[in-house]
Amino acid sequence: MYQSALHISVSLVFLSYLVARPPASPKSSPTDARPFAHFQANYLLVYLLAVAADWLQGPYIYALYAQYGFSKSDIGRLYIAGFASSAVFGTVVAALADRYGRRNNALLYCVLYAASCLTKHSPNYYVLLFGRILGGVAYSILSSAFESWMVYEHTARAFHPALLASTFARAQFWNGVVAMVAGQVSGWLALRYGKVMPFDLSVCVLALLFGLVAATWTENYGDERQSVRGGFARAWSSLLGDEKILLLGVSQSAFEGALYTFTFMWTPALQTAAGQVGEIPHGTVFSSFMAATMIGSNVFAYASRCVRVETLMRSVFLTGGVLFLAAALSRRIEVVYGSFLLFELLCGVYFPGMATMRAPYVPEESRSALLTFFRVPLNVIVVLALYQDMSVGRVFFVCAGLMGVAVASQQRLMRLVARKRAAGEDELLEMEKASQT
Repeated sequence: MYQSALHISVSLVFLSYLVARPPASPKSSPTDARPFAHFQANYLLVYLLAVAADWLQGPYIYALYAQYGFSKSDIGRLYIAGFASSAVFGTVVAALADRYGRRNNALLYCVLYAASCLTKHSPNYYVLLFGRILGGVAYSILSSAFESWMVYEHTARAFHPALLASTFARAQFWNGVVAMVAGQVSGWLALRYGKVMPFDLSVCVLALLFGLVAATWTENYGDERQSVRGGFARAWSSLLGDEKILLLGVSQSAFEGALYTFTFMWTPALQTAAGQVGEIPHGTVFSSFMAATMIGSNVFAYASRCVRVETLMRSVFLTGGVLFLAAALSRRIEVVYGSFLLFELLCGVYFPGMATMRAPYVPEESRSALLTFFRVPLNVIVVLALYQDMSVGRVFFVCAGLMGVAVASQQRLMRLVARKRAAGEDELLEMEKASQT
């Protein structure tokens, strides 16, 4: 079943890519095509190196801790430290990008994550704990600084706003490719040279990334004249003062809180599902999940040209809730695994969709700070989920509930956007009548 699912998923990746492949420069003039293509290629190369450094580590973090002799509860505390660090320290460090520069923040990501990787050579628990704290901060930067830099430069260089969706869709598609390749490379290295070797390769990738960012990226800021404290105050005021921004944060925290909880639970869910025989082929399952996210990115690339992104995201949240309910209520392995694959496809739609939806609403002067604020609740959700000893079914019911929160938030956002759009159309009609008079 797992092999068949992988083969079908890979086939659908190529088919969906052919269907969704957009024109080289949609809605832009020929004079914009070459500079935009160069800009997009540079950003994608930087972004993919950044996520490659993360994907190389993922498959063997738990396995390395177990090799050092730590118990499941000890490893759980290490994971909690990473998410808590991302929620607390990561929020502060990543938000500094608005004041001190997004390029500098990206360079700091390379330094912090490389230091985190180097701690994996030590079997000392407290050294590893320190490494998890550094990794949590680095991941917050990965989730905010790179996108903030790209959106600013895209606008500053006067590229058409519609091209943002193209960049986000391609980033998500190739992120899936990188994840699949990184998983295979990590497995090969760990088998031949030990479980710490993938982390050493990650350091090499981060060094290459550091040099590329330093050589090719210009610096940009949110508001460099504003103090750090003032930047946080402005971001907080924007969050509370603009209901659309608050609703975006709620939707993101709910969906990603469910997603990161799911990443801890899919293994026991498949192990306990009726009909599961023998050991789960983790590599095959992981590759199938990544192929499904690539299909999702192609679905977004096609659907975003036909449907408003707000409407598309509401469908993603609603479908996600149904899939989690199916996984919670069913004991059949085909239903559970099928629900997981479809949810990963939704993730492929979600990430470029949410990034596209955020772009016009989040103010540029405090973009990095707001993106890190959005991540605080989801980190809290994951920490609480790890502390609770809930059954697999109950966890998925909670995830379905989080999807319900995202649906309600998105529905409210769509109403606000519709009112604003109607008000704008009424204003144009009044202006036309006045000009005719």
